[in-house]
Amino acid sequence: MTLPPIASREEWRAAREELLAKEKAATRARDALNAERRRLPMVEIGKEYVFEGGDGKATLFDLFAGRHQLVVHHFMFAPEWDAGCRSCSAFVDQIAHLAHLRARDTELAVVSRAPYTKILPFKARMGWTVPWYSSYGNDFNHDFLASVQGTEGEEPHERPGVSCFLRDRDRVFHTYSAYERGLDGLGSTTSFLDLTALGRQEEWERPAGRASALGAPAGSERIRYHDEYED
Repeated sequence: MTLPPIASREEWRAAREELLAKEKAATRARDALNAERRRLPMVEIGKEYVFEGGDGKATLFDLFAGRHQLVVHHFMFAPEWDAGCRSCSAFVDQIAHLAHLRARDTELAVVSRAPYTKILPFKARMGWTVPWYSSYGNDFNHDFLASVQGTEGEEPHERPGVSCFLRDRDRVFHTYSAYERGLDGLGSTTSFLDLTALGRQEEWERPAGRASALGAPAGSERIRYHDEYED
């Protein structure tokens, strides 16, 4: 095993301060990138998608659960598989408590192509409570590039991803998608919010005006213990 070099406390502190300057520069660059992401245009969804979940049939509008934003995790689980993807399962294991995301008027849902009759026992085995829907029989995975058709006669290639949507009254818009390595570092509440059009809804974020778009206090002012939120 190759280990870090041994240094004195003074040498470590000097090296740490040098790295800290680079970490702060990376944070500023990340904030600028997030702001650029929020400036992306959005596309209205005109196609009707019908999913199956714990409460039966649901549309994409239903997946918002009354909230203004929706983050969909494209979980690799093809119809012919008996269990979900191991890497996708590890990803869902690290998703933070959804109460904090929902306090920012944002819902998260998992979507897979497998029939719900396969999803349900696997979800129970994993002990997850995150909403999970089957897109079996519709074009959702294909339209959002989570299932890519191979050559003729081959089954579609599954790939992990996330897609973000924004609701304006009864209209639904697609704002962002990322796949594979684009999911690195996701799992916390803020990491998902940084992908959305409204972001963390903090006053310091740009473009200006997104924090007050929902008519609520800035995001950090809404943080509570997860059992203290009103549904």
